[in-house]
Amino acid sequence: MLDTEVLIIGAGPVGLMLAIDLGQRGIKTLLIEKNDTNGLLPKMERCNARTMEFFRRLGIVERVRDAGFHRDWPMDVFIVTQLNEAPILQLPYGSVNELKAQIAAVNDGSTSLEPYQLISQYTLEPLLRVIAEQLPTVTIRFAHELISFEQDEAGVLATVRAGDADTGALQVIKTSYLVGCDGGSGATRKLLGIKYEGKGGLRQMRQALFYCEDLFERIPMGKGRHYHVADNEFSAICMQDSGKHIRMSTLYVEGDDLEAKFRRIVGMPIEFKTIYQGEWTQHLLCAERYRNGRVFIAGDAAHLVIPTGGLGMNTGMGDAMDLGWKLAGTLRGWGGPELLNSYETERRQIGLRNVGASGNAMGGRLGWRQAWQPNVREQSPAGEATRAHIAGIADVEQRKTNEILGTELGYRYINSPLICDEAGEAPDPDNRKYVPTTWPGARLPHVWLSEGTPIHDLIGRGYCLLKFNPDLDTRALQRCFAARGAPLQVLELHDDNARAVYGVDLLLLRPDLHVVWRGNMPPADAQGLTALATGALARAARPASLMPAEAAVEIASS
Repeated sequence: MLDTEVLIIGAGPVGLMLAIDLGQRGIKTLLIEKNDTNGLLPKMERCNARTMEFFRRLGIVERVRDAGFHRDWPMDVFIVTQLNEAPILQLPYGSVNELKAQIAAVNDGSTSLEPYQLISQYTLEPLLRVIAEQLPTVTIRFAHELISFEQDEAGVLATVRAGDADTGALQVIKTSYLVGCDGGSGATRKLLGIKYEGKGGLRQMRQALFYCEDLFERIPMGKGRHYHVADNEFSAICMQDSGKHIRMSTLYVEGDDLEAKFRRIVGMPIEFKTIYQGEWTQHLLCAERYRNGRVFIAGDAAHLVIPTGGLGMNTGMGDAMDLGWKLAGTLRGWGGPELLNSYETERRQIGLRNVGASGNAMGGRLGWRQAWQPNVREQSPAGEATRAHIAGIADVEQRKTNEILGTELGYRYINSPLICDEAGEAPDPDNRKYVPTTWPGARLPHVWLSEGTPIHDLIGRGYCLLKFNPDLDTRALQRCFAARGAPLQVLELHDDNARAVYGVDLLLLRPDLHVVWRGNMPPADAQGLTALATGALARAARPASLMPAEAAVEIASS
């Protein structure tokens, strides 16, 4: 019988991310995948700003960038009739290097620490696999399929088939916790009997992956990441990380010739090779639960969104980074029962939020697509009027897909057992524009110190108490964390700008850089705050000292 602390089902980006996080924390982790190797399907193509911050925390961000879309290539978005004709609309978005320069010039907390990165899933998965396999406590086994499991208070016994579906031998794996990162059709959610809620089967789509040596260099309107075709079939061309691989998606039409459609959209003589053709269905769904006992679900197993807005895999990465430290804290003995209970409370609200945001982004795209007319390519006053009408709508509505930094960075955990509530009017967590805040539950805004070091980089992988007033005595809180065996770093900073941006003298941060508590004086109940932060205190049992107090001084812009 195999024995591990955490068993992860599914070697997609979310499962691999969780394995890396757990492995770096020294947790014995086994990841199994039913397929023989990583997939080649053209799925996700963008790691958003928050995911890139996660990669930076894990120390792998530059490896991801080196494997992805070239740092000097612009990431413009076009609305087009064909690739060889003038665009209807061009939305300019800078290259990675340009975005990095913009971030370096801003120090008010309003930007991410890292810009997003275009990288295809079939490129990202093998890279994350290599990184995970280099960790001594992580084991990855492909061609291993979860068949069943049973659990009790002591752990989980999972039955797995190794090898061929007909002849493979059954194995039993003993684990403390099991996490299903095996997608919408995976076994874990189904074995738990957890249903999706929402809108399924919204639209049937087809997609293809082509290889073309020189198309990217020949497009007259210039390089970009997306070329949305103004037609009545939802067609789009998406450049993949190599610049030589091109994904085309389009509405499912029975008998449609995807290669012929690709040639028609390109509008120029080209030589290309077809690598893949397939179908997929658009959904807006969220699981009714994220946990049953010692078994959890994450990623697409927990939520299915329309790719518009890039909130599928990226939401799953947030699941992994929320769950990893909580599993580690529980296994190492310092985490209370609310630590793992908080996973569903926190991440399901984000799943529901991002399902809604994905629907909103698709609504924006539908807004300009519904303005399509058959005369859109005509060189006539009527054709020009149609194109101008589409451009006017898309210049507003398409941005709901491409400009959602608030959705990526501004989410806030509400009613969490691990967050100290505040009274007053909280900032809007659903704003598409990112507004920095240190309101409890929010991500710590990125700020550069005077010497050019980002504060995020100085914060370790455990809890952190940010301290801007050296005269404040925080030893009581430090003693309480030490007594529980929970890792706490005290980071004393002397930086007027950072203090002004954060608005308070003290900030208690979780390992995922979300704010637990803030104030201008040491906490009146250090033991209670420690218990709350580490999951040892149920919300219903909070003492008066941890009930909502008046909000601390807030960031001026929020």
